[in-house]
Amino acid sequence: MEHLHEMELASTSEGRKEPQKIFMSPESMPKIAKIQLVSSHPEVYEPCDDSFLLVDALLADRSNLINQNPKFCLEIGCGSGYVITSLALILSQYCPGTQFYATDINLHATHTTLQTSANHGVHVEVVATDIALSLQKRLQKSIDVLVINPPYVPTPEDEVGADGIVASWAGGFQGRIVIDRILNVVDELLSVNGLIYMVALSENDPYDICQVMREKGFGSRIALQRSTEEERLCVIKFWRERETSEDGERADNVSSLNGWLGKVPFINSLRKKGNENNNS
Repeated sequence: MEHLHEMELASTSEGRKEPQKIFMSPESMPKIAKIQLVSSHPEVYEPCDDSFLLVDALLADRSNLINQNPKFCLEIGCGSGYVITSLALILSQYCPGTQFYATDINLHATHTTLQTSANHGVHVEVVATDIALSLQKRLQKSIDVLVINPPYVPTPEDEVGADGIVASWAGGFQGRIVIDRILNVVDELLSVNGLIYMVALSENDPYDICQVMREKGFGSRIALQRSTEEERLCVIKFWRERETSEDGERADNVSSLNGWLGKVPFINSLRKKGNENNNS
């Protein structure tokens, strides 16, 4: 029995085609990391709704990723390694020469990511560093695909960069402290045609994030969004804006952001978890 797998292909500033619906058999569906093969550690963030959303966004944009024929891919904040391993599996059949890198400030996370990637038979070079500090010179203007599931939960600022698992979600005021630090370095990392996929929470003010990136010369759109009873998450896709981009498309991007932000956000479940940990 065939399953309908729809990939979004539209966006004139990225030179892509109109949306198409492609029928794919289960055997031809792209592989992603298997949860049972994802390594774990008590101090490492496990795959959760945000991780699954980010991988789903990569799957939905798979045709563009393959057409990109990326040479270097990087995940900032790799945690368990679920996302970067999934990206490697998505691209492996069509882009066998792609090199994959991952960073995390948590040393336990780097070990966990190495084990997860090895469990799936893919190679990822993992570096313990703050954001991408140790790789910035080496990979300057070279990253073709950058994936980020940042610490986005609004927390007290003294929790940002804390030891262990807290660093994976503690984002400080509006959940933006680490996000803004990452956005300040992406221009140095991204290649000319590079793409960024970043998870954000409604409380992070995605509209403002996109405005900040526009000032840096990047176009943006909501690649995927998902709501639960407790939070509204989205994946924002960024690319270097070309001078030929039309104002109409920019207006459409802003309109989609405003529509998404028009709904009242719920309290983030991870913030609850953090408070529970602090009170225990």
